[in-house]
Amino acid sequence: MASVIETAIRSVVTKGIYGVAAFNRWRLPEAPHPFLTGIHRPMREELTLHDLPVTGTIPAGLQGRYLRIGPNPAEPDASAGYHWFVGDGMVHGVALKDGAAPWYRNRWIRSNQVAEALGKAPAPGPRHNGFDTVNTNVVRIAGRDWAIVEAGSYPVELDETFDTQVFNPFDGTLQGSFTAHPHLDPLTGEHHAVTYEGADPNVVRHVVIGPDGRVTRELPIPVQHGPSIHDCAITARYAIVLDLPVTFSMRALIGGHRFPYAWNPDHRARVGLLPRNGGADDIIWCDVEPCYVFHVANAYDDADGKVVMDVCAHETMFAGEPGGPNGRNLGLERWTIDPIAKSVSRRTFDPAPQEFPRPDERRFGQPYRYAYTLALPDEGDDAQFIGATMLYKHDLETGTRAVHDFGAGRYPGEFVFVPAQADAAEDEGWLVGLVVDLPGETTDLAILNARDFAGPPVASVRLPHRVPPGFHGNWIADL
Repeated sequence: MASVIETAIRSVVTKGIYGVAAFNRWRLPEAPHPFLTGIHRPMREELTLHDLPVTGTIPAGLQGRYLRIGPNPAEPDASAGYHWFVGDGMVHGVALKDGAAPWYRNRWIRSNQVAEALGKAPAPGPRHNGFDTVNTNVVRIAGRDWAIVEAGSYPVELDETFDTQVFNPFDGTLQGSFTAHPHLDPLTGEHHAVTYEGADPNVVRHVVIGPDGRVTRELPIPVQHGPSIHDCAITARYAIVLDLPVTFSMRALIGGHRFPYAWNPDHRARVGLLPRNGGADDIIWCDVEPCYVFHVANAYDDADGKVVMDVCAHETMFAGEPGGPNGRNLGLERWTIDPIAKSVSRRTFDPAPQEFPRPDERRFGQPYRYAYTLALPDEGDDAQFIGATMLYKHDLETGTRAVHDFGAGRYPGEFVFVPAQADAAEDEGWLVGLVVDLPGETTDLAILNARDFAGPPVASVRLPHRVPPGFHGNWIADL
């Protein structure tokens, strides 16, 4: 426990560093930024649209809302210090009911900065260490909707229209920051997360939220260098910690860059198998060849006692000039983690550049067959990350891949699988997500039949504007 004097010294030093960073950010040159122009150009207003036009037939089982969030700066920073990952959050939603699309809404998450820019009151509720930008995922936990982010802010609880927003650390039970990727164990009703603090390079935490929406575990795990851990995974036995070589960069921070993380070749790349009720000393650390993983499709325990985990891997990340995401994408890989040998073997399923893997989430932590991914532009054409027109469906048993191509000028984001009914087979259902028609400056909510993946959408809902590419979304079924 730090003494009062130590805390005071750290506070003064931290304020001084951030003061230098702010000064250097002001000095950075202004230029057209790839994540503020073109397809990424921010929306400038909040809209409420009713009775949206529908092409095709919306499946009867889709009664609820598709929600998606991403960065959309209220006052864009045109300097080189801007980074896609730090833009003000904007949540988008499309409601589906009885074969119709009764509304679309978009709202900024009302951080203090956004509220000042819009001339509105900020969302109430406590801030965590002064952080309140929330822009990365929107999920349902314990029957309530939450906008979430890693490394800083508390979650923001949303009502159905997004007009009521409250910063809420799960009713006072969360002590530290949260994550963009909590994973629901469908067998226990618990959500598991691995979280980190932007201001604390020496600790990450395993956080568990019970079925009642309250935090039941917040286990500190010692680390070095401040690793950026975007995602995690679970199996029946383990929570999986991805401690990989993207770490906090004081040089980037002092240089004025808003996302101060960079490739660190001196950081040991390892995967941690944490027994789900174990302590930090019980983690089995397994070395892996240096690489970076934003997203895990799924993981499970195999019959031999090993752990199987499927990921979209990158050779490096943030290794050059600040910005990105950048680094060569290695495609979809299967990692087999041996807790006895403390080793990780990697096998490539599909070398094509791809990201945002999603399974049928009823299979989280269990053996599964299908994963759905978003194609990325070919190497050398990924300045804006989004820019390919295809989705992939992987059959992990046969090793085959189906392709859905939306056509020239039509760019999908992450799609989520929605089962046709509670007891549906693993690929019996729908893929739902947003597709930007860049030439027409419009957006469709597209619905694909997972069993006719390459076929045309069974339905689409037209939005008369371009929704900038964001990060993650989910289907929220009506209760």
